[in-house]
Formats: sequence, C-alpha cells, structure tokens
Amino acid sequence: MSQFRSSDWFGKSGKMGFLYRSWMKNQGMPADLFDGRPVIGICNTWSELTPCNAHLRDLAESVKRGVYEAGGFPVEFPIMSLGETLLKPTAMLFRNLASMDAEESIRGNPIDGVVLLTGCDKTTPSTMMGAASVGLPTIVVPGGPMLNGKFRGADIGSGTAVWKLTDDLKTGKITNDDYLAAESCMSRSAGHCMTMGTASTMACMVESLGMCLSGAAATPAVDSRKKVLAQLSGRRIVEMVKEDLTISKILTRAAFENAIKVNAAIGGSTNFLIHLTAIAGRVGVELNIDDFDKLGSRIPLLLNLMPSGKYLMEDFFYAGGLPVILKELSSELDMSTVTVTGKSHAENISSSSICYNKDVIADYLEPIIPEAGIAVLKGNLALNGAVIKPSAATPALMQHTGRAVVFETIEDYHARVDDPDLDIDETCVMVLKSVGPVGYPGMPEVGNMVLPKKLLDKGVTDMVRISDGRMSGTAYGTVVLHVSPESAIGGNLALVQNGDMISLDVPARRIDLLVDDAELDKRRLLWQKPAYHTDRGYVSMYQRHVQQADKGADLDFLVGNSGSVVTRDSH
Repeated sequence: MSQFRSSDWFGKSGKMGFLYRSWMKNQGMPADLFDGRPVIGICNTWSELTPCNAHLRDLAESVKRGVYEAGGFPVEFPIMSLGETLLKPTAMLFRNLASMDAEESIRGNPIDGVVLLTGCDKTTPSTMMGAASVGLPTIVVPGGPMLNGKFRGADIGSGTAVWKLTDDLKTGKITNDDYLAAESCMSRSAGHCMTMGTASTMACMVESLGMCLSGAAATPAVDSRKKVLAQLSGRRIVEMVKEDLTISKILTRAAFENAIKVNAAIGGSTNFLIHLTAIAGRVGVELNIDDFDKLGSRIPLLLNLMPSGKYLMEDFFYAGGLPVILKELSSELDMSTVTVTGKSHAENISSSSICYNKDVIADYLEPIIPEAGIAVLKGNLALNGAVIKPSAATPALMQHTGRAVVFETIEDYHARVDDPDLDIDETCVMVLKSVGPVGYPGMPEVGNMVLPKKLLDKGVTDMVRISDGRMSGTAYGTVVLHVSPESAIGGNLALVQNGDMISLDVPARRIDLLVDDAELDKRRLLWQKPAYHTDRGYVSMYQRHVQQADKGADLDFLVGNSGSVVTRDSH
C-alpha cells in the first residue's frame, strides 16, 4: 500500500481504521477505494447565495470524473461561500474566516491533494490562502465568467454598467423601467462578472501564478470547454500528488512578480493587491505594497476590456485568452517558473498563444496605454500607502489640488451627497472615512462614491475621491483607495476637515493633506477612537486582529502556515 497522507486514516488497522473506513462506506463506496490511492479533496464554494458560483456543482462532477480516470479517490466538501452581491456588510469581512474554513477542512481530513472550485471575488483568494497554509498539492478550477451582457443592441458589463446606468437614472437619461430591464440583460448566464472586475482579475491571477491549467481563466462558465478543463484538472491533481508538486513549489517570489506584471497588462482590479499580498503572507514570500508599483506601474495595458476598455471576458476568450497576454509580455516575465502542469509557462503556451483579435489584445510594442499598472501613493495622508488605478482614471485629474468635502461615515455620505445645499463643485475632493478594515468593519467596495446629483446634472462624470475603503474591480474613476493607516485607528485621514486642501500627484506618487504638522497634532489630541462594533464573535476577533490594507488585511495570527501534519486521532 502506498503511503500518501490519507493512509494515516484509511490505511490504519484496528479500531481507528475500522472507524475511518466504515462510516465512509455508508455512501456506497467500495472497499478498493481505500487501497492507498490518492484521495483528492474537491473544495467547493458552491452556493445559491453566491450567484457567480451556483454552477460549481456541475463542475465538481467533471473534476470527479478526471480524478477517477487517473486512479484517484475524489471527495467533495463544502466551505463557507462568499457572494459579493448579497453578503452584508461586505464579503471582504469574511474572506479570512473562509480561509480558516478551507485551511482546517483540508488539514483535518484524509486529503492528499486539493482542487479549489472558485468564482466570485473572495472565493478565490480565501481558498488559496487556506490551501497555502496547509501546503498540499493544489490546483484551481476557476468557475468562469458569464456571457457578455446584451442590452438594446449594445454590450453591457457586470458592475461597470451598474455604475453608468445608475448615474443615467439619477439624471433622467433613462427611466426606471429601462433600469429594471437591464438587470436581466446584464446577468444572462451562469458565471462571475464578465468585466475585468475582481473575479476575473482573480482568475487571471491564478493562471499567471501557474495555479490552474493554461487558458482556464477566460473560458466562459457555460462553454463546454470549461467542463473539459475541470475534468483535466481532476486528472492532473492525481499526478501532482504522485509527483509531490506542492503549492509552495509553485507560489515562488518569481510567480508573484509575474502575477503583478500580468495584472497591470490586463487592467486588473486594485483588490488584486490586497489578495495577492495575503496569499504571499501564507507561503512566506516577502511582498510589500511598493512591489506593486515598482514591478507593475510601468507595464503597458494590453487588454481592451471594461472598465479600462470596451470589450468583455467572452471576447477575451475568443481572442486567445491569457496565454496571449503571457506571450506578449514574455520579455517582462519569468517564463521558466513551474506551474501545476509540471511545466513552465513557456512550455504551456508554446502552441496556444495566437491572438485572434488585435483590437481586444494589443501587441506589446503597440499597447493601449504605455504604462497602466496600479500606482502606489504616499504622503502625509497615507503614510503606509494608498492606491489608484490610472487606466480607469481621468488623465486631467491625475494632478489635482482641491478642497475637501468630508463624509465621516457611509451613513453620512448617503444622507448628504444629494442634498442640493451641499457645498461642493467639480474641483472638490470627496473624502470618505471609516470604511477601512477596522472601521466598517471589513473594508467594503464603496470608495467609488457616486457623485452628487447636482454635479451629475451639470454633466460632471468624475472627481477625485479618497477613502480607506476599496472599490469594485468593475468600477472606474479617479479614486484613491486603501488609505493606510485607516481613519478608524487614527491615521491622518481621520483628521481631515471640510475645507482642507488636498493635493493628488499621481506621477510623483504623492497624496498630501496641505495642513501643517502643528495643526494636525492639535486635531489628534481631540480625536477619539471609535468603539468596536461588537464585543462578541468573529467580527470582534476580526476588528482586533485584522492587519491594514498594505499588509493584505489578513488576520495577524493567520500569517504564515501550519503545514499538513495532524498527529492525534479522533477517537
């Protein structure tokens, strides 16, 4: 009998072997499944409350077929699923909890290798964080994007269309009936957002890291080839177990650097920074906020996809998908890094990197934008850093000084933003406090504040907006995010007052509150730390242990890993 990790359960003699095998057999499993073959855990984030992942039950069956074909023993298990569209107050609050669920489910069970079925924004990083903390052979099957939204003869994209249609509704350009009709037109198939939102960004992150089969990121959820990829992933994870190709052998510093550069080339979400940093922290790879600017900010934008362009993920797939991006960017990447196939990126894409639509994927030497990665800003308003996505911003606002209009909380913003008497014009800087990891809690996607109605009525489409929160990867605008330290723990953002002048200089990587240190010291003496939202449960633990955005917003006691060894039996 082979001595895979699962043999410590199913290979035992006596009472414990009897217990471990017997109760599994009530599912109709024949005795030869317990003969020492690799046991493959299928970590499924399926849930009807996570619409983006509601098709993952079908994908799990395809994975199982592949596992059986390769001589493995598949066992599917659920973990907490995080639906970005429904879960209050924000799915980000529970990313770390889901990572703990994944970690302990993998470590505590007779699993030799794991397949992660992911889709919606937080389901990808949470499962990867958990798997990385255990360290077994791991492969990801991204659930895939929806088909393109179609509304009255035009393509509309998840999220991106929501922000535009909402502005149009507020200004009377469309009726409420139009608005309601667009709902079904935007979300017309299984899958996650088909813009380059966080879900698509996470899928591309997985592929650029080498954690899924080549081409998997852009394959639509309802394309039959998605099931083929799932079945092939089931076969491959069995081989990975036999080869002892663990997740830490793939998630190297070079792999993370590749992912940063690819994210810039595709116009990926700013949320990428938080999630990649947290994953790196679980495998012990040093990654800091400055790496994202140093490595990615000079990379050209190659993908013409909403919100930074005009196409959608279905078009990206037809144009050739991420293998084409890897080929075009190959001079910037380490193409020798190992992937889940056991081969390098260079080997994986050697016969599958032809571009079929140059309007969707540009040449490296003729990019859409010459420099497009996430820019990291520092200054007295963000001592540890803040981020902005230049490819989704207004060029004329990239250097701007304006008067602060301050909203102390999200409730304050909602109550006053459309007040006709609000003292604001298009030159002002909108500031939103108390939406960081501790302050909200959970750091929601509210940083792309909708502009005041009276300015939308004037035809204003963008303003500088600053917060310690996040924004959806589907969103756009000159939005400064992830201000660290956040306002709720006493960062200088907490001290901003109405009328203060704020200077944004993206080329110089600066974000400054134009108030002298003596005045800030006076304000700090008067500042009072907000009370925690609760004294019980996970939320209480989260607020007391969450790290700041520049550290990945992981819980401080989860950084690092505990491995896969469990020495004590259950009875």
